[in-house]
Amino acid sequence: MFKKLLVPISNDVITKKELKKVIKLAKLDNARITLVYVSDPLAPYIYTESVNNLMISEAAHKKACEAFAKKLFLKAKVALGSDLAVDSYHIVHPNIADGILEAAKKAKADAIVMSSHKRTGLAGLLLHSEAQEVILHSTIPVVILN
Repeated sequence: MFKKLLVPISNDVITKKELKKVIKLAKLDNARITLVYVSDPLAPYIYTESVNNLMISEAAHKKACEAFAKKLFLKAKVALGSDLAVDSYHIVHPNIADGILEAAKKAKADAIVMSSHKRTGLAGLLLHSEAQEVILHSTIPVVILN
């Protein structure tokens, strides 16, 4: 069914339980997995508790994002195990959903497999979901893990 799965990851969104579901889905058709992490090109106003972005150069911010992405990829690859073919992309884009869609094109993915915050009501209205935005704009199937 799916030969190339794109799996967006971040520090708090996809869990080991959800990665186990990705493994099952990938093993059904011996699919290749491409992990993607999307980072913002602009340093946040407060970079850490003690340093603000006036002290962080664009190059330092990019280097920090790259290091963080590598750390997340390593963590996810360990959780996925060595049985599966896994690639990774670090995309720099101001909009997470657009970054995910860009990565899907680059990876030539058949499907995007991602988790959702499951925001409803007022929170869902005010704090839009990247998953919802990806579903609305994707030209390939999007599988939401719960």
